Amino acid sequence: MQRTDSADVIVIGGGIAGTSVAAELADSGGNRPALRVVVLERESRLGYHTTGRSAAIYAPSYGPTTVRALTRASRPAFSTPAPDGTPLTLPRSALFIARADQADAVETLCGEIGDTLQLMTGAQARELCPLLRESYVDQALLDPGTEEIEVALLHETFQRRVRAGGGEIVPDTGVTDIAKAGQDWRVETPKGTFTAPVVVNAAGAWADEIAKLAGVKPVGLQPKRRTALIVDCPEGVSAERWPMVISVDEQFYLKPEAGQLLISPADTTPSPPCDAQPEELDIAICVDRIETAFDLSVRRIAHKWAGLRSFVADGEPVAGYAADAPGFFWLAGQGGYGIQTAPALGRTAAALVRREQIPDDIAAAGVAEASLSPARPGLG
Repeated sequence: MQRTDSADVIVIGGGIAGTSVAAELADSGGNRPALRVVVLERESRLGYHTTGRSAAIYAPSYGPTTVRALTRASRPAFSTPAPDGTPLTLPRSALFIARADQADAVETLCGEIGDTLQLMTGAQARELCPLLRESYVDQALLDPGTEEIEVALLHETFQRRVRAGGGEIVPDTGVTDIAKAGQDWRVETPKGTFTAPVVVNAAGAWADEIAKLAGVKPVGLQPKRRTALIVDCPEGVSAERWPMVISVDEQFYLKPEAGQLLISPADTTPSPPCDAQPEELDIAICVDRIETAFDLSVRRIAHKWAGLRSFVADGEPVAGYAADAPGFFWLAGQGGYGIQTAPALGRTAAALVRREQIPDDIAAAGVAEASLSPARPGLG
């Protein structure tokens, strides 16, 4: 039997973006009333696409200007354990490695990020990750401020907050049509009709498609495929305390992962919105790049997958009301930074949905409404 339901806010998308903003909107903290929020997720499992396929690193030095500001502003949230006391992050530094011919890239990265990075020789880098080939690594930059994020736990924490605030999460509910009905938006799904004065478009790679359904101008979102593999450590080698190793030009990375190694060619191949799958060519490129930089022979791939990271033209997230559609709110374009920015971006988006100022601590970190606006130059 199909249902008809009304809410204060409908959030389309149950990934980390949708659940983080829904958790904040459902929260009645301070003098704000809790809003009745319904989260619609097209898949039967939340976080099936990008959220569940992330490399899961908190890296304040990673990303463009606003992303880095949102990441810094998310630090207090990541320092707060989950309700059961489990930490949301684990220690995991990041090591950016460079060949002798990449000295300029090292200098550029130092200039962009400042004094948080520690310059190292190739020998010092190999002390941290003994698999690095002496012939490959000339120097490196260590970022001790990064950590590994427990993504599933973070996502579950947001979901619990939604439900605790009286919100509802409806999985396996794809959107088939969106239209204005008076002051409300009417969202049609195979399970029924949902109405609310505000729709938050947090549909990830499908965000522009959702906008088109609603007759809203797209922001020019481009999903890009990224490939990852799980491979074995060499016999007798324990990588648990190693940093995540990233090439300074972001052509590959390697990260310890539950006794094995997660490796990626850091590919950014344009793709339509889809259930992304790894391509054999990308797998081959990944193995070649890793074997070139590391004394590692990949003989078995234990697991492989791909995910979509969605970007707009300037690489910054989009959060704000559409100029051409009252009540239609964008929360999209998080690129590869959606997990590490989720706490601050969720709070920021919720404030903007409520037509409030960006929270003071987030604004102090360097986040401005104009830098997130869907109406900023270059989008669409």
